[in-house]
Amino acid sequence: MSPEVAPEPLADRLEARPVVTTEVALRGLVWDVVRDRVDLGAAGEVTREYVRHPGAVAIAALDDQDRLCLVQQYRHPVRAFEWEIPAGLLDVDGEQPWLAAARELHEEADLVAATWHVLADYVSSPGGLDEALRVYLARDLAAVPDADRHERDGEELGMPVRWVPLEEARDAILAGRVHNSTLTIAALAALAARDLGWATLRPADAPWPSHPAYREARPA
Repeated sequence: MSPEVAPEPLADRLEARPVVTTEVALRGLVWDVVRDRVDLGAAGEVTREYVRHPGAVAIAALDDQDRLCLVQQYRHPVRAFEWEIPAGLLDVDGEQPWLAAARELHEEADLVAATWHVLADYVSSPGGLDEALRVYLARDLAAVPDADRHERDGEELGMPVRWVPLEEARDAILAGRVHNSTLTIAALAALAARDLGWATLRPADAPWPSHPAYREARPA
């Protein structure tokens, strides 16, 4: 018998298919719907519509008791006040993702962190939007002084903040009491990473190839 070849590490293949035509099907207040004609090679050409999204960052802020900082915000599309971790869009030109995460933690939770790592990367709904999200682990936390706190408005006005042990977050997720996907990924990834002695954490400025804006250009 020939020796068995070890498989490559499990990884997505980041390879764009040629776009034959593209147009904006709908211009929105925050994001647009794009219609592309895509060449799939042997499968022919197909038309796909999706939401064009700038991407986002989220922050799993963990205190010295391994409690996760949660905020509750009204989300109109799902008609619910969701428990979430602080998060926000990458909508400031030229702002690096880890700086955006620090800004969002300051604005939504009145916190700053001395230690930052990448906890997890994911794409939220790849069949319908191109949103890529990065979840940071923030530790060594301190409160923002009252005079320097962000003035919140809209859905963020009066937003409750709650500190929840990782195990309590896990139990609420598995019982179906909380439903936010970013919270789910952050809490379960943090528990897994902690069990592995935090050895899986990446630097805050680690490459982010799953985000189209940060993917290295490849030869045609």
